[in-house]
Amino acid sequence: MSFSEFRLLTVLAEEMNMRKAAERLFVSQPALSQRLQTIEKEWEMKIFNRSTKGLSLTPAGELIVEYAKETLEKKERLLEELQSLEPQVHGTLKIACATIVGQNWLPKVLKLFVERYPHAKIQLMTGWSSEILKALYEGDVHIGIIRGTPEWKGRKIHLFEDPLYLVDKDIQDVEEVLSTDKPFIQFKSDSNYDQEIQEWWHNRFQMAPKRSIVVDQIETCRQMAFNGLGYAILPAITLLNKENDLYKIPLLDRDGEPIRRDTWMLGYDAAFELRQVQAFVETVERFMQYSDEYRL
Repeated sequence: MSFSEFRLLTVLAEEMNMRKAAERLFVSQPALSQRLQTIEKEWEMKIFNRSTKGLSLTPAGELIVEYAKETLEKKERLLEELQSLEPQVHGTLKIACATIVGQNWLPKVLKLFVERYPHAKIQLMTGWSSEILKALYEGDVHIGIIRGTPEWKGRKIHLFEDPLYLVDKDIQDVEEVLSTDKPFIQFKSDSNYDQEIQEWWHNRFQMAPKRSIVVDQIETCRQMAFNGLGYAILPAITLLNKENDLYKIPLLDRDGEPIRRDTWMLGYDAAFELRQVQAFVETVERFMQYSDEYRL
């Protein structure tokens, strides 16, 4: 079997749907079905069961797909070792990044990275910090960029910290939230961030907000606050060079100190030995050294 056929089997196993798998592989469904039949003939056994609900692996198929995945992983590791012998930085840099950082910080760093290392490739996933840790544990990515305080025993690099603000077009003092009819606009996030906000609110007011709205994405929350639909608590990273007509009130803890969120880069030691990862770390250090934007 060729590597392309191994790839075909792994995509089918991930999607369990011919149409979705065909879209990912950029082939037609009939062509994909024909190739699968050819592979099954080569193995002389059925790999997938077909039904109106989709695909399912046969017992033999589970073993064959596992073999395909292991073969592709070995190929990738070998390529990384071979590319490490080259003077130029090659290979694929696999990053999992907290969504908020992926929207506001990472694009600037990646722009510098691809300018310095045009032969390197980038594979990026974004999500909550819990999802990023899962991807790291399962070996799906080289490095993870998360928010908050990580429980990580491998290598970790502190990137920056940014304060939290209560933002609104009208509210100029935190105590005004008790009298306003505007809703408190919140966004779904990792539990540790929610807990931090809830603890601050309870310590400050000892009562629930009059009205509240919960949205799925921080960007939706930000846009609603920017358009005067309510007040929100947002990290400084989302407010850089944004809307000058907003009042930004820093959140303070019981000691009067600003409440801040940390951003960390994590990975296993083996990943940091890869040329493309080392190049990315150097790029990040260079960016942070010369950029005043994130000295918050």
